[in-house]
Amino acid sequence: MTDTKFPPLRRVVTGHDDKHVAKVLIDGAPTNARHGGAGNVSTLIWCTDGAPADIAIGENVEDMGARKLGTAPPANGSRVTVIDFPPGNKPAMHRTETIDYVFVLSGEIDMDMDDSTVTLKQGDVMVQRGTNHSWVNRSDKPARLGFVLVDARPLGIGHAVAGTSSAS
Repeated sequence: MTDTKFPPLRRVVTGHDDKHVAKVLIDGAPTNARHGGAGNVSTLIWCTDGAPADIAIGENVEDMGARKLGTAPPANGSRVTVIDFPPGNKPAMHRTETIDYVFVLSGEIDMDMDDSTVTLKQGDVMVQRGTNHSWVNRSDKPARLGFVLVDARPLGIGHAVAGTSSAS
């Protein structure tokens, strides 16, 4: 039997109090996890509404990880997500109008594109630039990936995901 469980995620968000002292504002499990039909678990860690991002002083910040988003980040913004892919997940080909920074935190995963496949292993980092792709875990162990999606100029090709699914 293969272990498909990961340790719980811990999210630590920092900021400044009203006296400009740096401190931890949020420390605990992220609150926004979605369980996809493919067996994936997608956990939104944080997002931004634009660039430059709002990092205003104050302890009562909005929990930007609690927002309900689809795959794409807000317009001109960003989205940070951790996705757990079980072995044998059901892939879904998709494309976003984003530049994605992908970090393989554990395991290995294949990214299938239109006519090629690249295998990524723990420690690998990918810069994905709006390509049509799907994530497939063909190994016998779960894979955990971190994603940072940044809104990008539209390519004007194909059909990009408009922010309605949960796989990055």
